[in-house]
Amino acid sequence: MSSVKLDLEYPRVDIRPMHELDLPVIAAIEKSAYQFPWSEGIFRDCLRVGYICRVIEVAGDLGGYGIMSVGAGEAHILNVCIRDEYRSRGFARKVLLYLLERARGAGMSEAFLEVRPSNLAAARLYHSLGFEQVGIRRGYYQATVGREDAAVLRRMLSDHKG
Repeated sequence: MSSVKLDLEYPRVDIRPMHELDLPVIAAIEKSAYQFPWSEGIFRDCLRVGYICRVIEVAGDLGGYGIMSVGAGEAHILNVCIRDEYRSRGFARKVLLYLLERARGAGMSEAFLEVRPSNLAAARLYHSLGFEQVGIRRGYYQATVGREDAAVLRRMLSDHKG
């Protein structure tokens, strides 16, 4: 695994609550990252219903975001996205670890997420954080031609610290 130079390259990296004023930038990041992006309205709904919505700021620049729901003893990581120029620098890992800690702090015993099997970088990151595949959702994602399955991943929270 390559070393991450977060503190050397970017002196200020903060995770803070997402605000409605962030939504145009978040929607632009989402649109640049995904062929079938969430709309600004979906992000607004996530804020409205009280999901854990966070952004990562890199030297004051909005570099990405993470959204998670919690309830009934489990967390569901719904969306994590890092702006293109900040990818492969450890920021997605930082957001995910933050969300997992929030889930653990809220008393959740496990966390779930879905990933496209074709998204190898994301799948590698999730597995490196202790997520294991527990199922497949057939035809879960929109795709250029038809639908793509989602791998359902789970991480137990009670026996992990990092």
